[in-house]
Amino acid sequence: MLMAHPAVLKDLIAQYETLTLLGAGESTPQARQRLADIAYSLCVATGTKDVDMALIAARHRLSGARPEDDSLVWPTAVLDPAPAVEPAGLTDPAAMAEPASGV
Repeated sequence: MLMAHPAVLKDLIAQYETLTLLGAGESTPQARQRLADIAYSLCVATGTKDVDMALIAARHRLSGARPEDDSLVWPTAVLDPAPAVEPAGLTDPAAMAEPASGV
């Protein structure tokens, strides 16, 4: 199953809650249709068949309940930096020897 991006889930939840608070279910046909469309999108995005279960599933994915979900976290530090590169010739023992004098 495809998983919706957390930003998409957050937006769908916000739209659904806003429409519900504004009473879209008892409002104009357009508002009822928009609420139905958002509910359907939530169900599809979460793989559920009921809007209440879709809301629970979406909130669970957003809650941070799974610490391994770092899809929105950008790394702040490099944990394993590349080793420094030695200048050419410094690792060759012959190059480190004293130059031969002509005396």
